[in-house]
Amino acid sequence: MFAEALNIQLLAALDRPDLRVVADRQRVVFDAQLDTGFRADPGGQVVLGAACLGAPRICAFHIRHALELSLLLDAATRPATCIGLPPDLESFDLPILAGLCAARTASRFWLLDAAPADEPPAPDPASWLAVMAADRMPGQEALGVVWGRVRNLQGSSYRLLRAARIGQDDTVVPASVMQRLAACWDLLGPAETLMAQGGDARLAIDPHTGLNHYGCSHRPRPWAITFASSTASSLSERGFGGAEAARKRLAVAALQGRARWALDHEAGQVRQSIADYYGLADPGSSGVVLAASGTDSELIALAMCGLAGRDDRAARPISNILLAPEETGAGVPLAAAGCHFADDTALGQHVVKGGRIDGFAGTTRVLKVAIRGEDGRLLQPDAVDAACIRMVEAEAGEGRTVLLHRLDLSKTGLLAPSEACLEMLQARLGDRLEIVVDACQARLDRRRVQADLARGWMVMITGSKFFTGPPFCGALLLPALHAASLNAAARLPAGLADYGGRPDWPSGATVGAASVLGDQANPGMLLRWQAALAEMQAFARVPDIEARQRTASFIAGVEAAIASSPDVLAVEVPAPSRIDLVLDDAGAAEPGWDQLQTIRSFMVLEPGAGPDLPARRPLDVARARKIYRWLNADVSSVLEPDASDADRALARLLCHIGQPAPVAHDTLGSVMAGALRISVGARLLSGEPSHEGLDSAARMAREIADVRRIIDKIGLLLRHWDMLERLDPEPRFSSDAPLQRRADPGLNI
Repeated sequence: MFAEALNIQLLAALDRPDLRVVADRQRVVFDAQLDTGFRADPGGQVVLGAACLGAPRICAFHIRHALELSLLLDAATRPATCIGLPPDLESFDLPILAGLCAARTASRFWLLDAAPADEPPAPDPASWLAVMAADRMPGQEALGVVWGRVRNLQGSSYRLLRAARIGQDDTVVPASVMQRLAACWDLLGPAETLMAQGGDARLAIDPHTGLNHYGCSHRPRPWAITFASSTASSLSERGFGGAEAARKRLAVAALQGRARWALDHEAGQVRQSIADYYGLADPGSSGVVLAASGTDSELIALAMCGLAGRDDRAARPISNILLAPEETGAGVPLAAAGCHFADDTALGQHVVKGGRIDGFAGTTRVLKVAIRGEDGRLLQPDAVDAACIRMVEAEAGEGRTVLLHRLDLSKTGLLAPSEACLEMLQARLGDRLEIVVDACQARLDRRRVQADLARGWMVMITGSKFFTGPPFCGALLLPALHAASLNAAARLPAGLADYGGRPDWPSGATVGAASVLGDQANPGMLLRWQAALAEMQAFARVPDIEARQRTASFIAGVEAAIASSPDVLAVEVPAPSRIDLVLDDAGAAEPGWDQLQTIRSFMVLEPGAGPDLPARRPLDVARARKIYRWLNADVSSVLEPDASDADRALARLLCHIGQPAPVAHDTLGSVMAGALRISVGARLLSGEPSHEGLDSAARMAREIADVRRIIDKIGLLLRHWDMLERLDPEPRFSSDAPLQRRADPGLNI
């Protein structure tokens, strides 16, 4: 009976998607006689004891601690793979360092989980959790206490350590271990903690809800329906695995005293992988610059536009022309002027929002071209092109360098100005015009990015929209001329050092333009990019024609679901106008997936209906945002006692879609309606990992069925509007409903 209960309890904890990824085929065995919560040995084996049993959160804590300690002990018994170990740390001290590093990661893991109200007291090591989770490393005495609490969790490695230290006090943490630990303190933690760093406050996870500002998590959340790639997505198991693999590389490198080298190497690998995805056959002739977000990329594009050493451009003031900035990131207009766009930077520097960044000229003009009229309705493409031409020619006529943006695509899927407009202006104005493509939604074929770079246009991308990586992973792709300018004597604005370091830039730039930057890497951004790259590489394996077919099938299902509901109203947005790129078997050009509208927007009609009630109008942005939040929450508490099982299941369902964007509607006058968005993301086309085992048709049918469930939940929310407004349930990482377990051969128990 004990063994059976042990298996049931531990299997429930190991069924957590994050722990299943972290375990990664490690061997886990049980020993009822073990007098500690677990024992970790080199070689990847973890022995769990009865003391690790308890509430699910406590059990998960012990398992996560054991997995980390096993990883680091294994690394402690083998030499560094790239360079020798520094002589300041004896090999028999490495298990001490491994124990303390694992304790820090485990303590930060503990803080991530929202504690249920009825949870029993914290686990036995609670006395050291706060110490090891702190931003500042504790002193030698406090670390000695922690070491005394965790040293018996080590098996054969600890016995070897005691034998090697005969005659020495192994309760004291050596100074050499203290020094190594201090060097890597900030780098230690679970992947989901590290991914929340190196951006801004919006990335922080609320421990009460388990979600960040965007309503998503850095942990896999496969029980939630997610079509939020126009805004931000929770990680899939695949994305989390990409980040976790990188985190393990960094943790092992930190143990071995080569954290700095590992971070620089990881940044280079991320840049190379982005170049590989976009088919930049010779990354040396173009450049990939990493940025914490799409808005950070805007700063870099402005800096590149004003970089001295390319003709006489340094002497000209810049006019930065944005297309519909309200349909891009909120901080873009400030970044476009060379100003701080938040109160803190990606590297944690506190700044004054709106203040000028050191090195950026105060003469920069920020201008805007609208793609909607004053009434909120879409302007005709020719009218948008004409407005761009007038503005560009007027600014260039004043002797200014013009940085013109192409929006590809906006929050609601808009594309402007046209390629013909840009090519005409480029031919007419030459080096007085710079063009940057805002492709931060990344909803375009790789060959179009290659073509844009070949034209000499810069391209801003992210891994966090279409690719469904975590928020805040951006990059600026540089064409050959711009990349070459990085090797010149000119320097980037010094204030960019608050936003990124030399590891983010191509190697040639680090002794040229980027030499003004510091050597600080951004580990959180690198892990976020590795998560996104896992999704990008999976998407790259989907044939072009299949990608279009799957996109078309899903969009048709979304349109049908919207049309069949009395509670929502479609927002019509034209498909992007692009030339055909996809070749069929006969070599004829066909439309690609990126010529379909992959962001489907809709308005929600206000609650209430009947012959004595006025016609239902769309919800404004503020009330649409409530629907957006409640979709991502367990709202079963508002149901009547006699509610059906189907309604209770629907109320508990967590749904994450794109947050409302402002659009016009006749019945609202000057008030903007809020358009919610259901979007195609890369993992919809490559296959959501939690749907493994289903063929393409079955997967797509399931995805379309999930769209209908979202629409159904919106109807349920409207029917209970008054009660929901009173209770206002919060979005949460998971509901209280039991989660179904999926078989996985990768865990050896």
